[in-house]
Amino acid sequence: MRNELEKLMQTVAAGAAATASHTGIAEFDPRVLAAMREVLRHEFVPESSLSLAYVDVPLPIGHGQTISQPYIVALMTHLLALKPGDHTLEVGGGSGYQAAIMGQLANEVHTVEIVPALARACRERLARLGVHNVFVHEGDGTLGLPEKAPFDAILVAAAAREVPPALIEQLKPGGRMVIPVGEVDTVQSLQLLQKDLHGNYIEHNLLPVRFVPLIGS
Repeated sequence: MRNELEKLMQTVAAGAAATASHTGIAEFDPRVLAAMREVLRHEFVPESSLSLAYVDVPLPIGHGQTISQPYIVALMTHLLALKPGDHTLEVGGGSGYQAAIMGQLANEVHTVEIVPALARACRERLARLGVHNVFVHEGDGTLGLPEKAPFDAILVAAAAREVPPALIEQLKPGGRMVIPVGEVDTVQSLQLLQKDLHGNYIEHNLLPVRFVPLIGS
C-alpha cells in the first residue's frame, strides 16, 4: 500500500508541474503532500473501488457523488493556504477525504453534506479513524454554516452555477475560497476567490475541471 501511495504522490507532484502554465503552481506545498500521506485514501473509498484507491482518478461513492481525483484535492488544498489556527468550511463532505486532509493543516474543519446517508457514513468514518477536529453537518451547503461563520477558508467540492452569496458573506476578510463554477455536464472553471480587508473579492480562473453539481437552494 505504501508503495502505491508513494507512486500516487509522485503522480500528484508531476501534475502540479504539468498544469503550472494554468495555475501558476509548479510545486505543491510540502505540508499538503505530507497531509495526503497521512490520510490514507483507501479508508474513504467503497470496497468495490479499493484496487483504484491510489490511482489518480475520481471514484464514485454512491448517491451520484464522487471522491475527487487526488491531484485536484492537492491543488484545492494548496490554494487555500491553510494555517494551523484556521477555522474552515467544506461544502460537499462526501466521503470525508478532503475534510480529513484539511484537518491535518487547520485548527478545525466544518463540512456540510446534503445527502443524509453520506453525512452519517462520513461522521462514522472520521470517528473510527480518530479524526477529532472535523465536524460533519447534514444540510444545504449552499447556505454555508452561519452559526459557525466566519471562516478563514472555504472549499466547495461540487460545481456551482455561480458562487453562492452566503459563502461569500461567511468568508472572513483576507480569506480564500476555492470553488468549481460552471454548468452541469460541461467543463467548469476552478476558481480561487480572495476577499480583501474591505469585503471586496477577486476571482481567479485557474483550470478547467469537471465536478458533480452542487445540490441546494
